[in-house]
Amino acid sequence: MNVKPLHDWALLKEVESEEKTGGGLFIPDSAKEKPQKGIVERVGPGRYEQDEPWKRKKKKDKKAEKKFIPTEVKPGQTVLFERYAAKKVRVGNQDMLMVREKNMLAVFE
Repeated sequence: MNVKPLHDWALLKEVESEEKTGGGLFIPDSAKEKPQKGIVERVGPGRYEQDEPWKRKKKKDKKAEKKFIPTEVKPGQTVLFERYAAKKVRVGNQDMLMVREKNMLAVFE
C-alpha cells in the first residue's frame, strides 16, 4: 500500500456491521447502515490551524499565526466516526475510507 494521507486525514479499513440481529435474523446488504467504525491503517502528520482575526491580541497585527496540531490517532486503533464524513477510495484491490481526524468521535480501547 503506497498511500500516505496528508494533514489530519486518516486511511481506515471498514469494520463490517453485524450480519444478523440479536434475535438471529439475517440482515440483507440493502438494509445495512453505512459503516461508522474503522481500523486506522495510516494517518497524516497533523494540520495547521490559523488564528481567527477576533482572537488576535492587537488589532494592528494583520498577520495571522499558524499553529501545528499533530494527529492523536495511531495506526491499529479502532475509531468511531461521523456517518457521512467518510470518503470511499480504492487502494489496490481494497475499498478503504478517508476520514479527517476532526470527524472522528471516539477511539475504542
